[in-house]
Amino acid sequence: MTSVETARTVPTVLVTGAAKRLGRAMALGLAAAGWRVAVHYRDSATQAQDTVKACAELCAGAQCFTADLSDEAQTRALLPHVVQAMGHVDAVINSAALFENDSAHNFSYACLQTHMLTNTAAAIVLAQQLHAHVSARQTNGVVVNLLDQKLWNLNPDFFSYTLSKAALETANTLLAKALAPVLRVVGVAPGLTLTSHMLDEQTFEALHKLSPLGRSSSVDDVVATVLFALRNSSITGTTLLVDGGQHLMPFERDFSLM
Repeated sequence: MTSVETARTVPTVLVTGAAKRLGRAMALGLAAAGWRVAVHYRDSATQAQDTVKACAELCAGAQCFTADLSDEAQTRALLPHVVQAMGHVDAVINSAALFENDSAHNFSYACLQTHMLTNTAAAIVLAQQLHAHVSARQTNGVVVNLLDQKLWNLNPDFFSYTLSKAALETANTLLAKALAPVLRVVGVAPGLTLTSHMLDEQTFEALHKLSPLGRSSSVDDVVATVLFALRNSSITGTTLLVDGGQHLMPFERDFSLM
């Protein structure tokens, strides 16, 4: 089989926000499972190229693509660019997200708009375009949207972010109905998985243990769940919570502010 024929038969996935952190981990996990990965990034070009190199060592054919997902024209151009470069796309993992803190007290139109454009509208546009693409190819496709366990355990921190993710969770149901049977749409909602500049390591470890199972989600847990969602052809219009049961425990604040 030639390299061109191989590229046609190997499944291809676009992972947004794949240059670093959880997006990078998902890209690597998918490459290890035999997927050609289109690595999307906005500003992190060096990290994206590093992710592509690491993915290519696991499954040949990885490439990187840039787009500002808050810009509709750039978002609409993203999937066609991937198709042009890689031949076809079978799945989209919407991992890129804006995560900025605001509250009900300092809420503004501008903050909500920026979160809704990046976290919600872009994912819907990419689902719309993947549906058109796989329909033209007479194949099936999958969209996996990364959500957040806090939607099932609400607190008022990160007000606009939470609203944008709640809208995306509702979009899962709407898109799954509207774009069936050729496209499945599945949500994956991790708990506290990675630390950040807002948490020191000791605090992160303590918070990670706050769950009925004694641990929240690991990176490997999230990657395994995304792969499960891609492989299981009977799942659509629902969200898989991967959080050690953290959504069952009352938290008055976001983890990063506890």
